[in-house]
Amino acid sequence: MLFTLTAGAQEKKEIDWLKELSSRITINGYMQGGYEYADKGGQTTSTFNFKRAIFWGRARITDRWSFMFMNNFALSKGVLEFWTDYRVTNNKALTVRIGQFQHPFSLESPLTPTMLELVDITSQAVTNLANGNEPLLGPNFGRDQGIMLLGDLFNDHFHYELAVMNGQGINTNDGNTDKDVILKLEYRPCKELRIVASGQKGRGHAVNETPVAWNPTIHKNDDYRRDRVSFGGEAKIPTLLGRKSTSGGICLRSEFLAGKDGDVSSRGAYLTGSVALGKGIDVIGSADYYDRNTSESGWQQTNITGGLQYWFYRKCRLQLQYTHSFCGELLGDDYNRVQAQVQVAF
Repeated sequence: MLFTLTAGAQEKKEIDWLKELSSRITINGYMQGGYEYADKGGQTTSTFNFKRAIFWGRARITDRWSFMFMNNFALSKGVLEFWTDYRVTNNKALTVRIGQFQHPFSLESPLTPTMLELVDITSQAVTNLANGNEPLLGPNFGRDQGIMLLGDLFNDHFHYELAVMNGQGINTNDGNTDKDVILKLEYRPCKELRIVASGQKGRGHAVNETPVAWNPTIHKNDDYRRDRVSFGGEAKIPTLLGRKSTSGGICLRSEFLAGKDGDVSSRGAYLTGSVALGKGIDVIGSADYYDRNTSESGWQQTNITGGLQYWFYRKCRLQLQYTHSFCGELLGDDYNRVQAQVQVAF
């Protein structure tokens, strides 16, 4: 009888421990991959590609203290995020975050790829100025190492994020002694609308082996001025004629971005939207402009994209899109792309 009681008590403790653990840890993931056809530069390419296989876990250590880890198994440098945050106030007015995380610059950059409409994820300006393929710094995927203060005020109508970061990108120590300061302010007059302004002040440390054509004065290991500013908004109408999809009835997002790298200024803007046709089908459209060097003609590119997406299960979808790119004379001839992608998420 004593053995039975002891075993029963031990089993109850294990069940309680597992229940407590499962209530404090959440695991998520998604995969995106597909096919692309393009005729860029007089050459035709046709390839399958698998861009992302991302898994992340978040642990709630206490009611105020949590930890996050995210990895992309489709990349050689797969670790995307590792950070811990602590909510200082009883409400959501002030939280402190430290580690490697998404920097707060721009409206579009921090949004999850699982809900963004384009197969390319972000616009040209966001890609080059905020989220991933800065030619002088290399890929950073919109993430960096540092510390950030964030919070919601006035009944969640106002959100702020203030970060001090290396400015060098993911999984990399700072290349100089300067730090980047990034501020984002967001106003939410209602749950269907938000207006966002952000700015970044810092100094970059170039890692490119050869100077980029539109900014040839910056060489490897040079420290250079690296400033950014953006202003944009997003509106969502949940239903359209009684129809609703995973992405919403209508979603419109637009943003203007400008940057300064050394002595070269760049700027761009986009308008991207989706309209639900019902039964999980959305029509996608986007107009996207970016000028790599505003003082020299020929570095402009405009992408016009149209397509469909079908949400076949919660966050799972099929996407099919066509893009025509109008290129300035220094970027080569205009070209076309057809992209198809499948997304599976949990």
